[in-house]
Amino acid sequence: MASIIPQMSLFLGIIPALLFLWIGLRGYEGFYKDKTIFLTFIVGIITGFIAALIELISASSALVFFIILFPILEQLSKTIILNLGRFHEKRETVIYGLSLGLGFGSIFTPASLLLVGSKITDPLTVLLIVIGSFGIILYQAAAGLLIGYGVFTNRVMTYLFLAIIFELPITATSFITEYYGMTNLQFLIVIYGAIVFWYAVYRIMPRIRDDLERRKRTTKTETVKI
Repeated sequence: MASIIPQMSLFLGIIPALLFLWIGLRGYEGFYKDKTIFLTFIVGIITGFIAALIELISASSALVFFIILFPILEQLSKTIILNLGRFHEKRETVIYGLSLGLGFGSIFTPASLLLVGSKITDPLTVLLIVIGSFGIILYQAAAGLLIGYGVFTNRVMTYLFLAIIFELPITATSFITEYYGMTNLQFLIVIYGAIVFWYAVYRIMPRIRDDLERRKRTTKTETVKI
């Protein structure tokens, strides 16, 4: 069973990630460049692969490393990319953070499944892990969006901290799933990931449109006064 996981990576990660990207971008045409969306998605895949490789190598480490340091590694890697000078104080950075996070989650999920591949013994377990992977993709997308919003608003450390804290329930659940075989908890990851994704896309991301409208009104008012 473990041998088919790499072959399933396209279906487990990239295709759902592209679907979630399409959902997130609806209504934001003109706020981003297609080329940058593509590049950030690809960079996310590369970064996610590197992070997953590091985590696979250190998977036998202490509980604190698994639950706490993995989120720090993952979210810090997104922050390093999004905090480049070209993204500072730009509203489109929020959208690029979403794309980066989806790319990160798309490859990170199937790579991480190699960690438990040798312990997969039945199709139901595979199905539950696949279901859980969708929650991880959704969360990584939301985390990238939050960090992007932090870069846009000059509060990157605040939103980096939030992205790390919000991931702790996922790593804790994954730890229990991995070491105690409670794969039915994967449903909790999906529910949690969907909630955070909804909040990020429908509560945080619309602020860039509100900011644009506010600036337009301010400009019109100043023009009238002149």
